[in-house]
Amino acid sequence: MGETPGSSGRRADAQRNRDRVVAAAGVVIAESGPGASLEEIARRAGVGSATLHRHFPRRAELLEAVLRDRVQALCDQAEDLLTVPNAGAALVTWLRAVVTHAATARGLGPALTGYESDPEFSPHTMIREAAQQLLARAHAEGSVGPSVTVDDVLQLANGISLAVESLPDPAQRADVLVALVADGLLVS
Repeated sequence: MGETPGSSGRRADAQRNRDRVVAAAGVVIAESGPGASLEEIARRAGVGSATLHRHFPRRAELLEAVLRDRVQALCDQAEDLLTVPNAGAALVTWLRAVVTHAATARGLGPALTGYESDPEFSPHTMIREAAQQLLARAHAEGSVGPSVTVDDVLQLANGISLAVESLPDPAQRADVLVALVADGLLVS
C-alpha cells in the first residue's frame, strides 16, 4: 500500500497540530489546572476544537500527553547534565527543574488517577532513573554525601513542590527553597 500524493504532508501537518495542542495545553493547565477549558487550549494552539478532539478524544489522553512531554523534557535535561563538569551543581539544576515542574503541574497526577494509560509510560520510574544517574555521579565526585539516597532527593523535591503549589508564583518560591536546600545537600 503506497502513499498517496500529499499524504506525508498531511501527516506532518497533523503532527504539528498535535504538538501545538500539547504545548498550549501545558501552558493552560499550568495556569488553570487539569480541568482547564479545552476550547481555550484549542484557541491558544491555533486549531479548531474538532482538531483537538481528533487527536485527544478524551481529556485524560491530553493530560497524559502533557505529562509525558514534561517528564521526557526532564529526563532529556538530566541526560544533558550528565556531561557538565560539576555533578553537584548539575543535580541541583535538575532538582530545580523537577520542583518547578511538580509545583506547576497543578494536579496532573491526581487527574489521571484511574485512567488506563500506556503501560510503557511510567513517569515515576523515568524520573527516578534520571535522578539516580545524576546522584550517582555527584556521589562519585564527592559533591553529595554518600548517605544521600535517590529517595531523599525525590522526597525533597516533592515536599518543596507541595509547599509552594498553591502560592501565587510557585516556580519562583520553589527556586528560593531549592537554593536553601542545596546549601545543606552539597558537601563543602
